[in-house]
Amino acid sequence: MKKLFLFALILTYFGVQGQSSQSAFKTGEWLKFRMHYGFLNASYATLQVNSATIDDKSVYHVVGHGETTGVASWFFKVDDTYESYFDKQDGKPYRFVRKINEGGYKKDVEINFDHDASKAELNDKKNKKKLNFTLENNIQDLISAFYFLRNNYKIEDLKVGKAITLKMLYDDDGIFDFKLKYLGIEVVNTKYGKVECLKFRPLVQSGRVFKEQESLSLWVSNDDNRIPIRIKADLAVGAIKADIDGYNGLKHQFKIIMD
Repeated sequence: MKKLFLFALILTYFGVQGQSSQSAFKTGEWLKFRMHYGFLNASYATLQVNSATIDDKSVYHVVGHGETTGVASWFFKVDDTYESYFDKQDGKPYRFVRKINEGGYKKDVEINFDHDASKAELNDKKNKKKLNFTLENNIQDLISAFYFLRNNYKIEDLKVGKAITLKMLYDDDGIFDFKLKYLGIEVVNTKYGKVECLKFRPLVQSGRVFKEQESLSLWVSNDDNRIPIRIKADLAVGAIKADIDGYNGLKHQFKIIMD
């Protein structure tokens, strides 16, 4: 099984712009995904939306956690936690935490964003080093991007074959352009029934993990929640699939197609 940073990458695709009547989520939203690697039920991953305070400011605090289970953990043990603290009005990230242990490969990174000074400091706690970055407009971290995009791109603005671009910072590689190509509408069979989805293709780097640049596909519910329903990826070795396996605290009705 490949690293669960793949799961985190998958979850960067749809987000928030404040808790108004039009927002896609609310505090208390909880999502669970079941991941398969080949025939193995490889892992589970969750996302939980909480509230917190940073510098006397009330913010959203999202915690993402993923770990291998059962037989898969015998071959490749993974225990990953990602956290993001971001603004309740405009979705700007204030703090990002990445603690991962993937088969002995470990990272412990914290990024603090100072939007007034247009800078961010990355603290690599494992390697005891700090890096500084100059912020660009609409910057997001790996988790806040998920919540930012959910409310900032409407279906009427999407064009088949065209890509959405977003600035992202979550590691010492620096700021980069994340691109997400829209492919149209498809119906997906889930444990809850048939769900109409928007299909996207994140453009990823081919090589060590992915077979090619367009190896990853993502289906998102075509309702007011905009939650991930299915993810499929062809890896350099094998393939991985993730399906929605549980949810709670959705702000809007989860629409199921009734035959």
